[in-house]
Order: sequence, then C-alpha cells, then structure tokens
Amino acid sequence: MKDIKATERVSTIEYAIRDVIVYAKELAKTGKKIYYLNIGDPVAFDFDTPSHVKQALTSAVEQGANSYSPSEGLPELRQAISEKERRVNSVDVSADDVIVTTGISEGIQMVMAALIDAGDEVLLPGPTYPPYIAYAKFFGGKPVTYQTVEENGWQPNVDDLRSKISEKTRGIVIINPNNPCGALYEEKIVKQIIDLAGENGVPIISDEIYDQIIYEKRFSSTAHLARDVPVIGLNGFSKAYLMTGWRLGYIYFHEQNNQLQELKQCILKEARIRLCVNTPVQKAGATALTGPQEHIKEMIGKLKKRRDYAWERLNNMEGLSCAKPEAAFYVFPKVYGVGSRWRSDREFVLQLLKETGVLFVHGSGFDTVYGSGHFRGVFLPPVVNLEQALNEVERFMEKNA
Repeated sequence: MKDIKATERVSTIEYAIRDVIVYAKELAKTGKKIYYLNIGDPVAFDFDTPSHVKQALTSAVEQGANSYSPSEGLPELRQAISEKERRVNSVDVSADDVIVTTGISEGIQMVMAALIDAGDEVLLPGPTYPPYIAYAKFFGGKPVTYQTVEENGWQPNVDDLRSKISEKTRGIVIINPNNPCGALYEEKIVKQIIDLAGENGVPIISDEIYDQIIYEKRFSSTAHLARDVPVIGLNGFSKAYLMTGWRLGYIYFHEQNNQLQELKQCILKEARIRLCVNTPVQKAGATALTGPQEHIKEMIGKLKKRRDYAWERLNNMEGLSCAKPEAAFYVFPKVYGVGSRWRSDREFVLQLLKETGVLFVHGSGFDTVYGSGHFRGVFLPPVVNLEQALNEVERFMEKNA
C-alpha cells in the first residue's frame, strides 16, 4: 500500500515557538543542560496558579460540574468576562456578546475561519504571533504584515499599514500588548488604526491577552477607543491568571450598528461543532475573574526586575541590541551578525542552542519580513537563572564577534 498523502494546508503548517523544541530535546539526550527561554509559560517557572482558582476547579468537579456546558460558554463565566472587561479595560460588552474558547488559540482559529475565504487578506503587525499567519494561510487567505518600527519601540507604522489595505482586506489585527516584541502601542497610534479600519469598512481583531501585564505605562483597549468601528476582541486566562495548561480564553464582539452579527452567528456555529469548553475549568475561570486579584501585582513586580536585568544584559552584549519591553514578558533582540556571520536568524538560534544550551526562537518564525535578524526570548525565570543563561549567551557572542 502506498503512503497516505496529507493535504497541502496541513503539511505547510509551522509554529516556530514549539518547532525549535525538537532540536532541544535531541540535544538534551546527550546530557546537555537546556535553558528553555522559548515559550511564554510563567507556570513553567516560579509562578503558580492562584490557590483559590485551583480550589474552584476541584470543587467544581466534586460538586458535579462534569457534564457538557453551553457551546458559547457558562452564563456565569460570560457574565464575569463582561464585568472584567468593564472593570479592567473600560469596555462595555454584554455577556451575550462573549463566546468562551479553549484558549485564545482556538479563538484565533474560529475568527479566521469565519472571516477569510480563499484569496482574502488579513493585515497583521510584523513581527506577529505565528498562529495568525498559520490560520490565515490554512483557510486559503493571505497574511500581509505591516511594519512595526524597532527604533520606536516596535510601534506600528500607520503609513505602511495604510499602503497595504486593499479591496481584498478582510480585517486588521492589533496585538497589544505585543507578542513577540513586548511593545505597548501608543493610544494615538491605535486611534489612527481604528480610523483606517472605519474608512475602509473592515473590523479590527484586537488580541489583548497581556492586558494586565504592564510595567510603567497605561494600556488602552482597542474596543474602548473604537466608538462605532467594530472590534472583535480576543483574550484569555493563560497569562495574567497563570492558567496556561488550563486552556481557557474568549472572543467578544464590540459594535454599535450590528455589523458583526453575521460573523458572530457563524462563530457560534463553530463553537457548536466542537461541543463546549471544559466545564470545570470554566467554573474556575469565573472564580479567577471574581476572586482575589493580588497575585497580578506581585507577578508584575517580579517580572519588572527580570525585565530590567535581561534588557540591560542583552544591550551590553557584543553584536546585539534590544528595545525595552513595556509589557508582557518577551525580549526581541536584533542580531547584527545575521547575513554575515550567520546566514539566517534560524541558523544563529540553532548554533547558540548547540553550543550553550540556551533555547530562543528565531525571529523569522514571527514574520520573514519584519522578524528576520532577531530572536525572541522570555524573561520569566528568576534572575539567578537568567544570569546563568545570559552568561552563556554573552560568551557565545564574544566568541563569534
């Protein structure tokens, strides 16, 4: 019997953040110590899910919340999400306009499936979170990245964005606070993007999963600023609520004139065919939003010290420069030797891994145009662990200067 052929749409899928782990696992078999600085999972380090959220999960199971739940999500969780968005982001969205998802990744998939037909385009910040590129392609569309400017703290270039809007554009994605760069977009720039969307009659898809992990400045939600421009919001529990493995997220629809109703109904259909999100986890999610919030402030305090340490160390290394992250927990340094010492940022990352055991993600995995020549790392470990890893990186850079 001949080999069974897979479809082209799945054979071309890439996800650089996890793809690089394959090389690290092979290296680890040789006894090499690996410093995992590739995945944004705070719970893999010294952050832990709040105890009251854990208790809510076990209580939900013990009290019998083990059956299917509504496809759109438990009413109590949708209401808690509505109240959280109003409290934290000043976004007025009703529980009826919320759909609960299995993590924000499923939300991205559902939105892209409902928005994109073959040949359609979606505008994404470059560099961008890879699933946006992957799902746009998966559904036959074309991801088009607009420039964000490294020298300006990775702020979007609105003129470049304007030049890339076409009759094929189906939506504009904003990832703010940003992954992979740690940027926090200026309010005036977000307003300019909103105006562009309104002028061209397209919605904004606003990914705000790092909305509560902010350092010195203030975050302004896209939906809060949007007025009559429709916004599809994406958010989740993985980061601020330290529930990465629990896989819980949500989509909300913010509009003035019912422009998103057809899209919402189609996404609800998608929700039905996957039945529902894990019921006990949804119960715990409601508790996460309505219970004590003190852990967020504590987490930000720890992260800020680690951010400052990693940023200073990287900027003092030969051959690297790094914009200061204002949110989230990522650094996205530029490698000046790419194109001369190393053929690509991927080659740089793999050689670094082989020689030092430090695992980063190549920048081109976040966009081959605006991400190339960089790498993404996390500053989630304690400073003592960051110091060990960055000492290895510094020796590597000095050796290859």
